[in-house]
Amino acid sequence: MAESGVKDPIRVVITGAAGQIAYSLIHQISSGDVFGKDQPIILHLLDITPMMGVLSGLVMEINDCSFPLIKDVVTTDSEQTAFTDVDVALFVGAMPRKEGMERKDLLTANVKIFKSQGLALEKFAKKTVKIIVVGNPANTNCFILAHYAQSIPRENFSCLTRLDHNRAKAQIASRLKVSPDAVKNVTIWGNHSSTQFPDVRSAKVTVNGVETAVFEAVKDDAWLKGDFVSTVQKRGAAVIAARKLSSAMSAAKAICDHMRDWWNGTKDNEWVSMGVISDGSYGVEKGLVFSYPVQIKNGSYSVVQGLAMDDWAQDLIEKTQKELVEEKNDAVKATSSE
Repeated sequence: MAESGVKDPIRVVITGAAGQIAYSLIHQISSGDVFGKDQPIILHLLDITPMMGVLSGLVMEINDCSFPLIKDVVTTDSEQTAFTDVDVALFVGAMPRKEGMERKDLLTANVKIFKSQGLALEKFAKKTVKIIVVGNPANTNCFILAHYAQSIPRENFSCLTRLDHNRAKAQIASRLKVSPDAVKNVTIWGNHSSTQFPDVRSAKVTVNGVETAVFEAVKDDAWLKGDFVSTVQKRGAAVIAARKLSSAMSAAKAICDHMRDWWNGTKDNEWVSMGVISDGSYGVEKGLVFSYPVQIKNGSYSVVQGLAMDDWAQDLIEKTQKELVEEKNDAVKATSSE
C-alpha cells in the first residue's frame, strides 16, 4: 500500500495486445471494472514487431480516454519486458482460428509461442502471478505454458471457459425470458471446444422471485440434453460463420468476469466455470487443464465437489477428456521435436 491509503499499482500484461479481443478488454480493465475503482494499473502490452505501430495508436487512445487508474502503458515486442514483475498475465495472443481451421493446425502453430512465453513467465514474472490463457486451443496452450513455468504454483494457471459459461446462462435466460443474472450454477466441463459439456443439472433459476431447478423451469429435457448442449458447444463457430471474425467482444467480457471473480471471490453458494489444472477430481487425469465448477475465496479457487454424475454426463465428460488427452499428447510431441 502506498502513502495516504492509495494502493500500489499492479502490473497487467496482455499478449496479442493489438488484436480485437484486447481492444475490447483494455477499456474494461482500465476503467476499473475488473480490479476495482481504487486499483491503479500499469499495462504491459505485448505483440509481434510488425504490430508496434498499431500499439502506438492504441496508446494514443488509452491516453485520450483519460483513465485515472492507468499509471503507465508499456508497449513491447520483448517477452522479458512484457513479463517482468507482472501480477496478472492475460494470454490473449495466439495463432488465430479461422473458418474451417482444424484444432490440430492451431495446436502446432501455438506450441512454439506458448513454450517461449512460458519460459519468459518462469524467468521474469512474480511467482504470485494470476494467469488466464485465452488463445485457442486454450486448455492445451495453458498446459504448455505451465509445463515451461514450473516454479509458478499450479493453481495460478487457468484458461478461459467463462465465455462458454456465459453462453450457457444466456441460452437458459432466453428460453425462460429472464435476465441472465437470474441463472446460476451452470457448469462447463472439459475442453473449450465442441466437445465441452455445458451442464445445467445443478443449475438454478429465479423466476418471479422463486428459485427452482433449471430442468424443472424449462420442462423440456430433450432440449436441455440436445439443442441446448450443441448450441453452446458450437457457438464460437457460429459467430465466426456469421461475423467472419471470432467472438471478440463477448470473449473480452468473459475474461473480465473470470478475473474479477478470481480477484474478488464468488458469491456464497454460487460457482463459475474455469479451466484449471486437474487434481483428479471427477476422475479426470491429473495435470490436464480441464474446465470445472469452482468457488473462489481470498483469491483462491476450489473445485466444487460431490455433484451428481449420471451415465449421460459421465459419457460427455469422458469424451471431452479424451480430446484433451490427445491434444496434450500432440503438444508434448511437438515440444519435444523442436
